[in-house]
Amino acid sequence: MRPRVLVYRAIGLGDLLTGVPALRALRRALPGHEIVLAAPEVQRPLVELIDAVDRLIPTEELAPVRWTGPPPEVGVDLHGNGPASRRLVEALRPGRVVGFGLAAGNPAWDPGEHERVRWCRLVGSACGGTAQPGDVLADDVLLPPPAVPSPHPGAVLIHPGAASGARRWPAERFAAVARSLAAAGRRVLITGSAGERALAQAVCRQAGLPAASVMAGETDLAELAALVSAASLVVCGDTGMAHLASAFATPSVVLFGPTPPSRWGPPPGPHTVLWHGEGVGDPHADAPDPALLRITVDEVLKAAGT
Repeated sequence: MRPRVLVYRAIGLGDLLTGVPALRALRRALPGHEIVLAAPEVQRPLVELIDAVDRLIPTEELAPVRWTGPPPEVGVDLHGNGPASRRLVEALRPGRVVGFGLAAGNPAWDPGEHERVRWCRLVGSACGGTAQPGDVLADDVLLPPPAVPSPHPGAVLIHPGAASGARRWPAERFAAVARSLAAAGRRVLITGSAGERALAQAVCRQAGLPAASVMAGETDLAELAALVSAASLVVCGDTGMAHLASAFATPSVVLFGPTPPSRWGPPPGPHTVLWHGEGVGDPHADAPDPALLRITVDEVLKAAGT
């Protein structure tokens, strides 16, 4: 049996995708090991596209890992900087634990660091992997297209939802963008989760689009990934959809606030970042962040090429 590495990163879609460069750095550092990722089962369609992962152990955020067999040779806390995730990794009794702020050989946490660079630095410092930003890191973000074909290749995807109100640009502004793009002859679809379907329908109505333009709640992750991989443009806030566009090098316009793009922005590529903030706001607030509200419809349309 090959020596095994357990990587714990049981968070959201954007977290998985920003962790891909670190997973690839880990593969380069430990090429003879089996890399096992503990992450939510719903992410399996994307995990299967990551060439640096050999196997997925389904788990939920801060839930125990159902590990079988001998302890892993290495346990990597790619989840966070707190004791909760660290204890879950340590509970597997790995030969060595890699995480921020641990024993000698593990680096210190930098709260202002970009998310992709942070985890590459951890792997690079503790395991000898590649921890360079720039071109290498940008290439490491990319995933191959999913096997599922897109039902609407070439469409523009408008994604108005986000995990918190602080990161949701007003629905009426998304609708204005969608209306203008449709008037310019673009095929516009409104995406989102099942819980965001009402929001997507509101944007669709205000934009004057056909009801069939709403894709929210009608796609699983594999189908959503296929839509993004074959889209002509994605317009969204700072959410998992932006990281899907980065993963498939799909042109995107990403609206930032309250968190600056210096922490979660896309890699070099066909992506336009809009940001009018002055520091970091509250990402968990209910109301749209002031930095987000400073972004105008005209700015987004200009960035979209209309």
